Amino acid sequence: QLWMRFPSSVSLLRFSLLSIPSLSLYASSTLAFQPVAPFSPAHSTLSSGPVSFVRASAQGRLRTGTLLRPQGFAQSPPTVSFETPNPSLRLRSASSALSTLMVVASISSSAADDKCNANPLLEDWAQTQEYGLPPFARIKPEHFRPAFDATMKSHLEDLAAIVADTDAPSFDNVCGAFDRAGSEFEKVGAVFSNLCSSLNTEELQKVQVEMAPLLAAHSSKIYTFPGLFEKLDAVAEKMKSGELAMSAEEKRLTERLHLDFVREGARFSTADKERYAAITQRLATLCTEFQQNVMADEDSFTILLKKEDMKGCPDTLMAAAKEAAREKGKAGEDDYVITLSRSLAEPFLKFADKRDKREEVWRAWTRRGELSPERDNAKIAEEMLRLRKEQADMHGYSTYSHYSTADSMAKTPEAVTELLLNVWERAKISANKEREALLAYVKKTEGENSPSEIEPWDWRYYAEKVRQAEFDLDEEELKPYLSLDAVTNAVFDVSSKLFGLQYHHRADLEGYHPDVKVYEVRETTEDGKERVVSLFLHDNFARQYKASGAWMSEFRTQTRNLLSKGGVEGMPIIANNNNCARGSPTLLSFDDATTLFHEMGHAHHGMLSDVSFRRLAGTSVLTDFVELPSQLMEHWLEQPEVLAGLKHHVTGEPIPDALMAKLKAAINFGQGFATVEYTACALLDQALHMQPNYDGFNLGDFERKELARLEMPQGIVLRHRPTHFQHLFASSGYAAAYYVYLWAEVLDADAFDAFKEAGNVFDQEVARKARKFIYSAGNSQAPDELFRQFRGRDPVIEPMLRKKGLM
Repeated sequence: QLWMRFPSSVSLLRFSLLSIPSLSLYASSTLAFQPVAPFSPAHSTLSSGPVSFVRASAQGRLRTGTLLRPQGFAQSPPTVSFETPNPSLRLRSASSALSTLMVVASISSSAADDKCNANPLLEDWAQTQEYGLPPFARIKPEHFRPAFDATMKSHLEDLAAIVADTDAPSFDNVCGAFDRAGSEFEKVGAVFSNLCSSLNTEELQKVQVEMAPLLAAHSSKIYTFPGLFEKLDAVAEKMKSGELAMSAEEKRLTERLHLDFVREGARFSTADKERYAAITQRLATLCTEFQQNVMADEDSFTILLKKEDMKGCPDTLMAAAKEAAREKGKAGEDDYVITLSRSLAEPFLKFADKRDKREEVWRAWTRRGELSPERDNAKIAEEMLRLRKEQADMHGYSTYSHYSTADSMAKTPEAVTELLLNVWERAKISANKEREALLAYVKKTEGENSPSEIEPWDWRYYAEKVRQAEFDLDEEELKPYLSLDAVTNAVFDVSSKLFGLQYHHRADLEGYHPDVKVYEVRETTEDGKERVVSLFLHDNFARQYKASGAWMSEFRTQTRNLLSKGGVEGMPIIANNNNCARGSPTLLSFDDATTLFHEMGHAHHGMLSDVSFRRLAGTSVLTDFVELPSQLMEHWLEQPEVLAGLKHHVTGEPIPDALMAKLKAAINFGQGFATVEYTACALLDQALHMQPNYDGFNLGDFERKELARLEMPQGIVLRHRPTHFQHLFASSGYAAAYYVYLWAEVLDADAFDAFKEAGNVFDQEVARKARKFIYSAGNSQAPDELFRQFRGRDPVIEPMLRKKGLM
């Protein structure tokens, strides 16, 4: 989840990552120029390393995300000097400098160019593909390394052109040019990172491992390119002094780029840049190993069951387990398979009557990342924590958490901890009451045969029994109204009513897998004309080679900062990934339906982006703001106006009023469990990254001691244990930042109250303000100011506490 998120091309590699978590960038650069200054190895930033936005809701559902900050590079490229027939000739713009560079470079690289011409990743898709959609059918894993080599080289040439420009540094020839630079590299990287999450075959995994340190090295080169920071620093100083007149958005871009460079080590000494580069490249490799280990455990570990073992499971889960068995080559009539995918494991824990089988599934599921000695994610995480602490030390921060929160809405770890503990103490009381209710139910219904305590593999099972008993609500009774098609239509309808968007399925446009549906997203403008806002790719099913969870990502980021005007290059291409268990039809739980709405919130953030510069577009916002658009969208699924539109997949009848009333009555059932499960993860994340040193540190021991210190309620465990906590260790995006879902819950609950106060959840004036200040503004203004412009004041915590039933 959300992410992700997010520098754009040059500034923050805008990738969607869970899979290429530590995406960094690199390429060997062989420019045909003589260096006039030595290059200094460099590297990248910590909390900003690639940011693989792993998105999770307040309940901690894994949804990855989108975008990363680049990580470091081994060395910076040479600066270049030009000799021209006319000594008075000056390169008047970044574009003319780029042209000169390209001409000279082409003399020495024509052979490489011929090779590139056969590579579909290096084609001009805007000319060959409708809307510039990547030609997925022709892209092979072997195309990525040569494509990266070519585009990393051209990226550095773009930067060389900025440095070589002899005009005085200005916004246009430094900041604007930097924002445009590396567009071809970003294009290749976006496809690569998306496929590493959604279709990460064995062949692509090998490329991913190969590229991780190389990409990290390239990122370092960007932020330590000789002469580049000096030009940016000059523009920043002129902005402060008033010498340069800039628009508000131009000032914001200048401020953010300058901070990006500083946080990437642009002011380090040569020796520190070399060390930081080495750390960053190592982190890139470790992130990739961590993510691939989790994927291997989820793909390879299966629990073979018989029909008797599935007793108590609904027909939809039986069908999904049967389909999983067929996919794993178990075609016997009595064969069923539960994998370690959340879409199978969690429902089994909720419904399966056999306690020993629930325990078996739970133990395997919670040990992802440590099931095999060959895939020991604990050791990987321990090394990453030490390296992150060293990075923080180099930036002058006492801990990694202090470094991470410095560029956030929270500002300090103390502010984060204050919010988390406020909710934690309330949630523990609620969860302990829930456990007492479960024990009372067990003793009443099972008598002497009842367990003496509620174990983690019991909680979901008995909670479902109590919910049915207290509210007469059986989730299976609701599922026929929550087919994937019905929920998708519902969220499209909400999108239309709020923002005027219309979704047109384009069956003739090909995605990267047959599961993917491609949509044109259109709107009617004020002058009555219809325009295409974005392409939207919807990938909803769990399958082999796909990361678990759910996430939004981008194949192309919105921008108006283009050399050529009027093309499709600035129109966003957005993707949502979910992991639904395939069925005929696919029926969702209410939680799965909420996840689909959540990811569409992220999608709106990308599709509706309306800024001038890629670095500021869409989800390229501070991490504790990025979940506001997604979590705000979740609220509409609970509204009677939306639920009434969901029809039974067989009869076509709407949800009966009686069932609707039961759903409403039970909406907060289990909030203690869900809040504890999430908040414990956020508190552990802070504790892991607040250590003064890691001498003798053991991850397993630390986890046990910290949960004991927090007085973790009996029967509840972390939703994401450290060895499969991809938010923290498959990238740096949510490291010391998993709290952001709760922070954003404060914002989203308060924001939705604005619709309720208007007396209409589709009030057009409130929707207009939400679009303008939440979904379209990106990072063009500070997030706290955007919220104030939407709400008219700062956020308050009470709506969130009421929403959770904690006050």
